[in-house]
Amino acid sequence: MDPLSDVLSLLRPRSQYYAGFDAAGDWSFDFPAHEGIKFTAVMRGTCWGVTDELEQPVRFDEGDCFLLNSGRRLVLSSDPTLPAQSGEHILGAVGRDGIATHNGGGDVFLISGRFSFADRHAAVLFDALPPVMNIPKASSQAEVLRWSLDQWASELRHPRPGGVLMSTHLAHLMLVQVLRLFLETSSDLPKGWFLALTDRQISPAIASMHAEPARHWTLEELARIAGISRTVFAQRFKALVGSTAMDYLARWRMLLAADRLRSGSENIASIAFSLGYESESAFSTAFKRIMSCSPTQYRRLPSGGPVDDSGRDDPGC
Repeated sequence: MDPLSDVLSLLRPRSQYYAGFDAAGDWSFDFPAHEGIKFTAVMRGTCWGVTDELEQPVRFDEGDCFLLNSGRRLVLSSDPTLPAQSGEHILGAVGRDGIATHNGGGDVFLISGRFSFADRHAAVLFDALPPVMNIPKASSQAEVLRWSLDQWASELRHPRPGGVLMSTHLAHLMLVQVLRLFLETSSDLPKGWFLALTDRQISPAIASMHAEPARHWTLEELARIAGISRTVFAQRFKALVGSTAMDYLARWRMLLAADRLRSGSENIASIAFSLGYESESAFSTAFKRIMSCSPTQYRRLPSGGPVDDSGRDDPGC
């Protein structure tokens, strides 16, 4: 698989809800911070959005969509100058009815979904993304996304047998499509592996490490794949990703190892050898350095429990 597919597969995104908001007149609602990634699409009308990290409100027109990164509160409004009210009652209506209506609806219709991610390593994705990712309708690559949005809106408005499963799959399709489009069109990505995927020289090297994580990669081999000198490769990789190529590889191996430790009964030695380590002790030392606990301790932790991430338990973010 490619690096984006690798990371999303490892994190196992789950769509927690999908809902609609139908509004009319003047309105402004402050929605609290959330865990995971929230996806919203404007199916009709125009609205404004602002988060704490944005200096100015962003206008969302009909056909636009955006992802809101984890832990961000969001104010959505018909007019950014209006004072914001709590959006808790909107969330409550969504939880009861699937679609919340304000002032009778008819002017603006939004659909939203939220994705949670398995275990504690979702920071590998969150840290690599900006607070808000906006995909305008005008994006030439957005045809698949627009088709998915139309289907999703139809499932919300006209429930049919199998609708929950259909909505879940459509939500996952849209998550991948928005991330793809943002990769292709954005110039505003934070330092990390996601940014590096936009680079035509570094991206093939990252893909090679993901394809063969157990291989004893050298800088010379990776530089050859990138088509640049060893020195230029090392400098460019660190400038884009924020870590050295060897540190990135080690952290990616540990995420793979952590997933296998938690999801099966495979013994530690087998995992170590399959990821390119010559001994269980060498693997355990590397695992403890990166994950802040031993493989045995990690396996015993409750799912989603805290880990001391002073070393950041993600590959290069």
